[in-house]
Amino acid sequence: MPEFNFASLRDFLAMGGYGFYVWLSFGTTLLLLVGLTWTSFKAQQQFLRQLASSQAREARVRAHQQQETL
Repeated sequence: MPEFNFASLRDFLAMGGYGFYVWLSFGTTLLLLVGLTWTSFKAQQQFLRQLASSQAREARVRAHQQQETL
């Protein structure tokens, strides 16, 4: 059975008087990680849209060039 150094949940949350700073740092870290994940996901979506658009444009150019040579 694990032994905990805190007598109660209130003591755990207080973290020996440093709870505000501890939980603020955890919250900030979580917020930054969620923000990083979200911006990475959005950047990937934008890249895939641009790639598809570029490939479609290149296909149109090739098709037009083939029609001109006929």
